[in-house]
Amino acid sequence: MSRLQVVSGKGGTGKTTVAAALALALATEGKRTLLVEVEGRQGIAQLFETEALPYEERKIAVAPGGGEVYALAIDAELALLDYLQMFYRLGGAGRALRKLGAIDFATTIAPGVRDVLLTGKACEAVRRKDKRGRYAYDYVVMDAPPTGRITRFLNVNDEVAGLAKIGPIHNQAQAVMRVLKSAETSVHLVTLLEEMPVQETLDGIAELRAAGLPVGRILVNMVRPTLLDGPVPDGVKRTEIARELSRAGLGGARKGGLAEQLVEPLLAQAAEYAERIALEQEQRAELAEPGLPVHELEFLSEGIDLAGLYRLATTLRRQGVS
Repeated sequence: MSRLQVVSGKGGTGKTTVAAALALALATEGKRTLLVEVEGRQGIAQLFETEALPYEERKIAVAPGGGEVYALAIDAELALLDYLQMFYRLGGAGRALRKLGAIDFATTIAPGVRDVLLTGKACEAVRRKDKRGRYAYDYVVMDAPPTGRITRFLNVNDEVAGLAKIGPIHNQAQAVMRVLKSAETSVHLVTLLEEMPVQETLDGIAELRAAGLPVGRILVNMVRPTLLDGPVPDGVKRTEIARELSRAGLGGARKGGLAEQLVEPLLAQAAEYAERIALEQEQRAELAEPGLPVHELEFLSEGIDLAGLYRLATTLRRQGVS
């Protein structure tokens, strides 16, 4: 497995949830995982039912087998202060620049630089080692921007090429790209079995590949269980269905009773269900086209809480994602 796992997906597909479950899955058996947020939404804190994440690495969960999950919400302004201190030794001066609004100006007026700072912080965590020469984290999982922006976000070297052709920013961008375009990185895309998310996923895969960025897996989220083997046969007898409903205690057996009244609505729902299953099968076929591993995560009707995250993490482990 690559040490930097980037998770993207169309809005509404649950990419933050999947990123959190992946971090838990990777942290099992004594591993250490850092879960990184770059959009400032504090989605990770909400999922793990903890207070808002500061700009520091904090342990938020223990995985099965004693592993640990740490989390970090990267702030572009604070990352720039770190950068100024690291390359220019401008700790105090950098704080003064922040008070004057220069830091906010720099991260807003030059979005390419902002992305270098955000991705650079994650890549630094990937490369960081302790005094014994061991990696600080076995894996870093990034909850990245949506699919429509992921290629531009990760392709930071091209973004800053027109801003800085030499110097520390240029060198930093190149160092980041060496990680992002290497075997150390995998970009996973989260989707639903619906036409628009699937199409955006396929477009995202094509864009990532064109940019030379390593695409990992397709993670299909919120998959509903299959309840029927196929569509209801056209020749099915209404009276037989009414009889079975009566046997199940849904209305009496008399003609015109509740059981007979339920037959048509039940058949209509079955037809709608069969149509949805057929459409989902079409989307599965579409997702198979890029030739990437495809994994499915079940829909949790009770909603996502800590127990749900651990359940999804177990599913990912069973499917060989970690």
